[in-house]
Amino acid sequence: MKILLLSDTHSYMDERILYYASLADEVWHAGDIGDLSVTDKLQEVCSLRAVYGNIDDHVARAQFPLNNRFVCEGIDVWITHIGGYPPNYNKSTRDKIKSNPPKLFVCGHSHILKVMPDKRYNLLHMNPGACGTYGFHKIRTMLRFEINSGKIENLEVIELGKK
Repeated sequence: MKILLLSDTHSYMDERILYYASLADEVWHAGDIGDLSVTDKLQEVCSLRAVYGNIDDHVARAQFPLNNRFVCEGIDVWITHIGGYPPNYNKSTRDKIKSNPPKLFVCGHSHILKVMPDKRYNLLHMNPGACGTYGFHKIRTMLRFEINSGKIENLEVIELGKK
């Protein structure tokens, strides 16, 4: 399963994002979608899983959940927008991770690209940074990887250039 992971589009979409989406089996959007034309365009080229973020309005919140937990190719995945990172999870995620950790914990919000293991809970944390043009980040980023028979493989950072 080829995954394109992105976040913090803040209503921005371009042809490069759509190109990479067209190469994936699924796109995962970790919130702060902005205008739903973003998710509409992504769904035209690929299957989509998304969560809403703190800037998303009632329309996005009606279409997408705050948390999306599912199993993909044997990997227990949890996507949320604001989750923190190892070992500094936020209050709303800390207890859930402690009692029932996923294998892959994905969040956005910070606009900071991070991929790091949490050995305490035996999970991998991913934040793809931001691929939109709003925010303090300097370079727009996404992640792509494969999930094969319970293994996360071929992880790569996609840099989309300066915002």
